[in-house]
Amino acid sequence: YYILQQQLEMDMKITLDPQNISNTAVLKQQNYETRLPLITKKKSASMCSQKIGKGHTVSNLWGLPASHHMGSPLPLLEEDRTKGILSLTELRLIPPAAKITLQTPPVVSKAAPFHEFHKQHKKSAEAIYGKYSSSKGNIVPLPSSSSMVSARKSKLARTYPAQQLESDLQIPSQTQDLCFDCDIAFYHGTIDQKAPGFLAFKQHYCLSWKSIVFFLEHTEKLLKDYAVPLATINCKKLAEVASDFELNENPTKSDILSVIKNQSTVEKILNRPGQRYKGQGGTEMAATKIQTTWRCYQARKAYVHFRQQQWASGVIAISWLLHNHMARVKKTLKESRQRHLENFYIRAKHLAANWNRIRTSRRTIIHIPSLGYSQCIREHIPGLALQQNMQMGRLCDILDANVDVIYICPLHLSEELLQYYNKLLGLQAAVRSGKPEDMGDLQDRFKILTPEAINSFPKHHMCLATQLKYSPKTIKRIKILIQSKDAYIIGGVPHKDDLAVADMLNVPILGSVPEVAHLYSTKSGSKRIFTSACVPTPPGESDIYNNEQMISALSQLILDNMEVRRWLFKVNDESGGNGTAYCDIILHLKCYHWVQKECQRYSPEIWSKKWAHEPALVKISQELPGLLAQHVQPVNEKRFPTWEKFLQTFLSQGGVIEAFPLSENVTNLTVDMLIEPTGKIKIVSSGDQLHADGPLRSSGTTIPQCSVDPAVLNSLCLKIGETCKSKGVLGYFSVDFVTFIHPQTMEQQVWATDLDLCYSDQLALTQLMLYMTDGNLDCRSSRFEVSLGSNKMKSQRIQHEETKTPSPVSNRCAVASSQLRHSSLSVIYYNVLLQMCKARGVGFDLQKKQGTVFILYEDQQRYRLGMITIGEDLQGVLMTFARNLFIIHQEISAPNMQGETNFKMAIQDIEAILGITAENKLKLEEEQPSKADALKE
Repeated sequence: YYILQQQLEMDMKITLDPQNISNTAVLKQQNYETRLPLITKKKSASMCSQKIGKGHTVSNLWGLPASHHMGSPLPLLEEDRTKGILSLTELRLIPPAAKITLQTPPVVSKAAPFHEFHKQHKKSAEAIYGKYSSSKGNIVPLPSSSSMVSARKSKLARTYPAQQLESDLQIPSQTQDLCFDCDIAFYHGTIDQKAPGFLAFKQHYCLSWKSIVFFLEHTEKLLKDYAVPLATINCKKLAEVASDFELNENPTKSDILSVIKNQSTVEKILNRPGQRYKGQGGTEMAATKIQTTWRCYQARKAYVHFRQQQWASGVIAISWLLHNHMARVKKTLKESRQRHLENFYIRAKHLAANWNRIRTSRRTIIHIPSLGYSQCIREHIPGLALQQNMQMGRLCDILDANVDVIYICPLHLSEELLQYYNKLLGLQAAVRSGKPEDMGDLQDRFKILTPEAINSFPKHHMCLATQLKYSPKTIKRIKILIQSKDAYIIGGVPHKDDLAVADMLNVPILGSVPEVAHLYSTKSGSKRIFTSACVPTPPGESDIYNNEQMISALSQLILDNMEVRRWLFKVNDESGGNGTAYCDIILHLKCYHWVQKECQRYSPEIWSKKWAHEPALVKISQELPGLLAQHVQPVNEKRFPTWEKFLQTFLSQGGVIEAFPLSENVTNLTVDMLIEPTGKIKIVSSGDQLHADGPLRSSGTTIPQCSVDPAVLNSLCLKIGETCKSKGVLGYFSVDFVTFIHPQTMEQQVWATDLDLCYSDQLALTQLMLYMTDGNLDCRSSRFEVSLGSNKMKSQRIQHEETKTPSPVSNRCAVASSQLRHSSLSVIYYNVLLQMCKARGVGFDLQKKQGTVFILYEDQQRYRLGMITIGEDLQGVLMTFARNLFIIHQEISAPNMQGETNFKMAIQDIEAILGITAENKLKLEEEQPSKADALKE
């Protein structure tokens, strides 16, 4: 009985859902077979009298025949008999093994013609749909047992022959065709439930009508909600789509649109803005939407306000934390810098007290060629690391036998460059003896160290002192090298981190305090030094910080110096001519002739009064802004392409305005000085400037200077040195002068123009020049002398000098430059360049102590180098220097690729100097006979 019950339950499932895949699989896998009772045809008069029912529904198709229960031991009620065989079997009124025979079927298959449906034949929607309501959640009732049996017979058509099923149930072919081809129309969301097509569709899909009704409910609701006037449903597609949905899964809008024939039209209506509020419940929906939107707006507004407050509180909290942290860091940094400064003064006093002993005993000099300019200036220095490495001549301090040198290099040098400097510095003994075979190895006397922090901060534009400060490995190595030795630091442009490095190494600095150096290295600061020293300076005005002040000062300067044609504008913190601009104002000033007439109208006494200048000042002041905007020419056009950009920097940093010399033949010279810790002032180098990059930028020097009387120059330099000493300046510094012949008085004028409180490139070149010649530069007499033919080693220590036979002495001159550049140099290696120069006769003679020496800076880009040419006289050394430049340019350049270089301008400047030198020689030769005649008389 249990097995039969399971089989009946499976039959019921298959009957209810014949399209289910799992039910089909059961039939295939288990060879499922439902055994129907054997039906035998018997003629009975009672059957003839039965009424033949036509249609698709028979209530007692599976009723028990009367012949069976006539002799049944169990009494059967009429009510039980009408429920069917399945019900009697479940009630155990019929044994499972009983043979059941059916009489002639009460339903005869016959084509059923369609007739017009009149009003009296129409049935209610409840009879067709059954009782359901989407709003109340009711579900369509299950079909009757006769419908299930019919569905089961249609499912078993694969098992039983078609002839056997024809006698049970047959659907007319016309009805099938009609159902498959018909469409259902929704007018304003309502379907005509009594239309023939709909009824036929319902009859054909009666087995899956439950899912179809469920789908139609949602379709009808959607169309009514959006007030769709007409929608046509494809019946066949509807049946396919509806069968895929379970009762607990609602169809989506896209699913509903997929069964609509006029899908595009309906979709446009559904997507029309505001269409939802035109359908059923639209007013309520609109009110709900308005309320929802308003509440959302209020909630969003409140949320945004809350988030803003939350963000603001977070910003305030973070800002306060950062402020406190920054305050603590600033306080700590201020305390550490104050401690560094105090230690600097303590060590400076110790250095001053022991200087006479230290300078003559074994010591180590730590050279840090750092450019400690402000951050904004360092950012605009192209190739900052290369600029800091142009003083390789500092290594030549090992000329003193008691000195060891530690050179901090801002670049990684290759083995080729290190080998070059090892050989170059090893020439010391060979230079003194004049024999190349005496060349030694002095690698233990100097060390070239590169801070590891240069790799950590490649784009931060840090000066070398800062990089060394953040290089603990290099600091540790320096400590080992200077252990138990006297040592001191010689820096470059002073920076606060120089004090920090000195504090870490516990060594003194031979230099000024950074604040003092920066104050008096500016253009305005140098003017104050020169004014205090009472040395002549160009007419000008300093400490200019606004446009009105600049126009007013320049107008007054023009009136006071009518003969000055060119005026210079110099930015305070710039160096090397980068922050300089010039303008030939008189050539472009339209009111200049009117001002001259005004000057002639008054006597000199009246013209000197301010009221006489007022009309001219007004006119000049009105004309100057436009004139300057059109005719000012910055020296560094890459940095300052326009007057506006230059003026912005000029006024932000401050600057000076000064007159350019009145003569066309102007010579600039640089003097390097040293204020020792004991206060002694020395002149250590002097030279006339070369200008390979324009008349206002120095690119080289001729050593010693020969343009100014040494006595006059020494007097000016000592005055400036005494003033610097009184201001707290210590160590190396350089002073720039300009000299010319005044066109009216025909007397030589010397003006002090600039002051740099740092170790200069000229001094580094001078050190290399002295190292390669073992000579002596006497700046008081402007003589450079070398001894020839001596095989004895000379001691550099004064206290150990012995009386010996004087060696022949010869005068020498040198032309040196550290700013030579040529873009084609990067295409060849240094060893190839040196071989080419050697083949063309460019080299150095150790016996004659004259020739050419190169200074190599780096081997990555290789477009810059330094060169020193030493000879017997100025004209000869200038010609040799120019010839060397020509040879190098010819060797490395192709005719159609000259490259970017300053070689040509350097040669032109040298040619101009040679022309002036020739003229001076002729004048001197003319003056000497006249003097001799005067003496005879």
